[in-house]
Amino acid sequence: MPRWKALPDELDPQVKEFTTQLRRLVDRGGLSVAALSDRTGYSRTSWERYLGGRLLAPKGAVVALAEVTGTDPVHLTTMWELAERAWSRSEMRHDMTMEAIRISQARAALGEFGAPPATSGPAAGGRAPRRAGGAVAMSGIAGPAGVSPTIPPQPTAPDADRRDRQGTGARGTGARGPAAPRGPVPPGEDRRRRLTMFLAGVVGAAVVVAGVLFLTGDGDGGRKNQGTGTSAAPSATAGTRLPAGVKCAGAGCTGKDAEAMGCSGDLATTVRTLAVGATTLEVRYSRTCGAAWGRITGAARGDSVRLTAGTVTERGDITATGDTIAYTPMVAVRDATAAKACATLASGRTACTS
Repeated sequence: MPRWKALPDELDPQVKEFTTQLRRLVDRGGLSVAALSDRTGYSRTSWERYLGGRLLAPKGAVVALAEVTGTDPVHLTTMWELAERAWSRSEMRHDMTMEAIRISQARAALGEFGAPPATSGPAAGGRAPRRAGGAVAMSGIAGPAGVSPTIPPQPTAPDADRRDRQGTGARGTGARGPAAPRGPVPPGEDRRRRLTMFLAGVVGAAVVVAGVLFLTGDGDGGRKNQGTGTSAAPSATAGTRLPAGVKCAGAGCTGKDAEAMGCSGDLATTVRTLAVGATTLEVRYSRTCGAAWGRITGAARGDSVRLTAGTVTERGDITATGDTIAYTPMVAVRDATAAKACATLASGRTACTS
């Protein structure tokens, strides 16, 4: 009799009851995890997760277990449906909690990096620029704290002398007299000023966005990928984070086991099916992982399945007596219709999906 570890306390009662029932069936059948993997076609790692309460077993694995242990699959799948609803509710609550945390972090980051507008330019007499509200105020242009704004071109010595004579009663005293009318600003200088102000604003906005992304993103994932040019997590679509338990996406899934990579179960659908005598041939596809694989059920020893997508072909065989399920490793595809599955039975009969 295998000795099971206690199920996690945070596990939903419905899921805990279902997992306990699976353990009873395995114990009653006298099966080890390795034997269970061989008999059902699901990997040993997957069964350890299912029976440990870390992952809900997919319906296919439940039906396979019922066949192996001689259990009525109707009653077992009914329990699975109840557990699946409870599992989905738990994941939804977890997702909402994580979303609330990310929103709070983003708001805190925006509050930290936001800066009030500058109140004045440099004081008369050429004194050093002052700091106001965490931003450097210089020539009427303010940027975020820690970032020096671009300074517009300064007047040459003759221009400075002329402005001093026009705008001050006594040179160098700091006392400003009546403002004298200035001549028109040359078009070139006006364009330079506008460009300078625009660039300063762009730099400030970029710093704020970078700060928010740093605080709300996955800090470990970002550090691990510095300098590699790769994203923090692989995904079938750029910029999309993979769900918990999913370990590959796109080209990274080719040649790998769908169960071990977390791409099967509720994340997979059957997009093509064909009856070959008593054997059912399927093309399975996971949109999350961006990959497809072939599967045969109700098969016998000597039967095989292969999946072809483009120039890549993967194959799965039934080699043990009593096994009825076989599936191929995954192949990365952008569209499930690009994958074609073929079954070759021990009798020599061959059939392929359209």
